[in-house]
Amino acid sequence: MSDLVVILTAMNLEYEAVRDRMTSPRTHRHPAGTLFEVGRLGTGGCRIALGLVGKGNHPAAVLAERAMAEFSPAAVLFVGVAGALWPSVELGDVVVASQVYAYHGGTSEDDGLKSRPRGWETSHAAAQVAQRVIRAGGWADGLPGGVRPRVHFGPIAAGEIVQDSAVSEQARWIRQHYNDALAVEMEAAGVAQAGHLHGALPVVVVRGISDRADGEKAARDGENWQPRAVAHAAAFAAALAAELVTDSGPDRPAASRKDDPATTTSMTNIATGNARVGNQGTNHGDITFGRETAGLADLPGLLGRAHPAGHIGKETCTAAEAGCLPRGGAGLVLALKRLRGLVSEVADLGARATGTITAARGLS
Repeated sequence: MSDLVVILTAMNLEYEAVRDRMTSPRTHRHPAGTLFEVGRLGTGGCRIALGLVGKGNHPAAVLAERAMAEFSPAAVLFVGVAGALWPSVELGDVVVASQVYAYHGGTSEDDGLKSRPRGWETSHAAAQVAQRVIRAGGWADGLPGGVRPRVHFGPIAAGEIVQDSAVSEQARWIRQHYNDALAVEMEAAGVAQAGHLHGALPVVVVRGISDRADGEKAARDGENWQPRAVAHAAAFAAALAAELVTDSGPDRPAASRKDDPATTTSMTNIATGNARVGNQGTNHGDITFGRETAGLADLPGLLGRAHPAGHIGKETCTAAEAGCLPRGGAGLVLALKRLRGLVSEVADLGARATGTITAARGLS
């Protein structure tokens, strides 16, 4: 599992708020020209790749997919500002998306515009981690002025316009069809779609509230609510990124053996002809010869030594440990007996096949 989280922003103000939390950032240039900065959050924190996508769902989707393919991250966070849609969500608060609505979908008919809702839920695992960070509350430690903004976990509406009216047709549309949305912005739908198409990669949208989408956006911007709100969002995102990496790290419970590709036997390379033993690590009766293929004449030599990542009887050894195994140990004796039985079976199958082919030729 990757120990890196991709963080994307739409505006330079948002980008700088995240970058201020990075140590030793270095530029990473994508072959298509997109620039990312890769570094760590704080001293010894998790690795992040930070990117600027610009405004709008379409560029956000394209560059989010580009970042996912380039870095294979544990998760993607989109961090920035948004307008509040509910009175209970105050300026400076943080909204973490439980789901994202693309509210501009619909069909125009003679009797009006009909909604065709589309949405993406935040993955259950990522949502659980976000809720844990909210409950812990430590993410706000160190914010300027000792402020401790509230964090709301709920839907976010993403459209294609800057929403700055409480009475416009667009505002009525959102209230009618997406009434539970806590905030409105312009990029989350694109990033959520990219994550959905990229193997359902976890995507979490974190927004600081800088206005109320009520016609007073310019006034709130003049009061410097944007830098304050995005600083709060960046602080929460930094704590969330660290938790997401920890949650997906080596201490996470392993999958059951039946679902673990490392322990699943592949049977596509059944021994035939010169008795190929092993198929990219295939296990034959508790005996695996790593990634080597051998003919019948090679088997005595193979049994005289342990192979990298091989299994002797039920004992597993690494490449470094292989040289320490005795040539004549009890495990090798058992392995030899089982392998002789396997070879005998393969030879018998080969003889039968030869007889069948000979008989068929005689009939033709």
